[in-house]
Amino acid sequence: MPAHYTFTTGSTPIVATAIHDGHHTREELNEHFNLSDEERLREEDPYTAEWLTVTDSNIIMHHSRFETDVNRSPEKAIYLKPEDAWGLQVWKNDLSPEAEKNCRTLYNNFYTETGKYFDELFTKFDKIVVYDMHTYNHRRESPDTEAVAEENPEVNIGTKNMNQQVWSPLVQTLMSEMRKFNFDGRHLDVRENVKFKGGYFGQWLYEKYGDKICPISIEFKKFFMDEWTGEPLRDDVNLIKNLMLATREPVLKALSEI
Repeated sequence: MPAHYTFTTGSTPIVATAIHDGHHTREELNEHFNLSDEERLREEDPYTAEWLTVTDSNIIMHHSRFETDVNRSPEKAIYLKPEDAWGLQVWKNDLSPEAEKNCRTLYNNFYTETGKYFDELFTKFDKIVVYDMHTYNHRRESPDTEAVAEENPEVNIGTKNMNQQVWSPLVQTLMSEMRKFNFDGRHLDVRENVKFKGGYFGQWLYEKYGDKICPISIEFKKFFMDEWTGEPLRDDVNLIKNLMLATREPVLKALSEI
């Protein structure tokens, strides 16, 4: 069985996370899923772990959000009803108390380890920036029907979970660098708090560490892949990796000036 999650401690005060990258689920759950692997994959964030090379400090969740969603509050971490999961009927039957308990244990253990991880990082750095990497669907109706572009930027920067007065200069630096990056001869549509404002993971970090931490939710529209089959457009996946790398030094410089 693969590890539940991986924490890597590096040498810079940027932490990049892929907490919805995972697809693995515990064996005891598999017979209870009402959804196919493909249906689950569609709501997960594949390829986000590939973009964490922007820094050597990383967190990767290897288990699926359909087992436990660490970007939701504890009471919402398990998708028990269709309204918890985009209208999807996740389970054939109600989970047993033991199975549900094990899901919650994974969730609680993740946050225990996350607290230890950041506590240790804060012995090295006064302030930390978190690139919380996610993706989102924009062809929900059908493979051929794209959502309205005005409401669905290619990159959504969620900044709800921070002190704007402290961190706005750094966020603007990040967005500026992303906008000016040459993405195969064009520039990406990068906007703030249009589609998403940030999830529970960033909220938890801000509540625990306050103005010392800047949790930025970075959501890429799935233009870099076929969201119905899961197949990547490999050139675009690699370009996003390069895009994130291009933000590193400017953001570190902005951090030094906070």
